[in-house]
Amino acid sequence: MSAKRIDNPAAASGPQENNEFVTMTISGQLFGIPVLGVQDVLGPQAITRIPLAPAEVAGTLNLRGRIVTAIDVRKRLRLPERDADGKGMSIVVDHAGELYSLMIDSVGEVLKLPADRFERNPATLDPLWREVSAGVYRLEKQLLVVLDVDQLVNFKKAEAA
Repeated sequence: MSAKRIDNPAAASGPQENNEFVTMTISGQLFGIPVLGVQDVLGPQAITRIPLAPAEVAGTLNLRGRIVTAIDVRKRLRLPERDADGKGMSIVVDHAGELYSLMIDSVGEVLKLPADRFERNPATLDPLWREVSAGVYRLEKQLLVVLDVDQLVNFKKAEAA
C-alpha cells in the first residue's frame, strides 16, 4: 500500500469538522503534524551518526529496541543551527513502516482547528517549505505550517535541490 500526498488534511479526516495537530516550534516558527501521525514525544536522546548519510539525517537512536532514523528538521528546512546549549526534543512519526525522530526545538500543545480554516500554502512561503507543507492555518498571532511527513522524510527531492 503506497502513501499518497493529501493536499487537505480535512479531506483525509472525512466528515469531521475539526483537525487535530501536535504543535512544535523550530527557530521561532510554529509547525503542526496531524496528531494521528505522532507515535511518541522524546526529550534529548543519544544519537549515533551514520557515515555518508544526507546532512539532514542526524543519525539513529534506539527506541525500545527499534532503530529510529533521526532527522534534523532545522537542516531539512535550511534554518540556522540550534544554539549549543539548546537541547531540543523529538517527535517520532511512522512513514511506510519505518520510524523517524523529527528533531525540533520544542513541542507545544494539541490544537483542534476547524477544517474550513485550512488554507493552501501561500505563494510567499519559501519554495522548500512548500514542498514539505500540506498547507497552513492563520492563527491569531502566527502562522501554523502543517508539515507533510511523507514529503519531509523524502530525501530524493532534497538531494536533487
